Amino acid sequence: MNDKVTIEEIEKWASKLDDVSENVEIFDTRGESMLGNMRAYISDSQHFKQQGDLVRSFEALVWAWAIFEICSELGVFNQKSTEDE
Repeated sequence: MNDKVTIEEIEKWASKLDDVSENVEIFDTRGESMLGNMRAYISDSQHFKQQGDLVRSFEALVWAWAIFEICSELGVFNQKSTEDE
């Protein structure tokens, strides 16, 4: 059982979130605000990681993923398809 947060795990998920946040298609003005919030949590994660607080760093990534998933479900924004590039 893995009950510890590692830097490698944080970096893996942060990298995936960076990719997602850079390839978001915004559908309305709420999306701009929510994308800003998502990116703020990604930034917070980096700050906590630099401070050595790996649990808070990982928690911030979880919040960022939650924002992405909820906004995608509500049609506020979504990840661009590779065909859009």
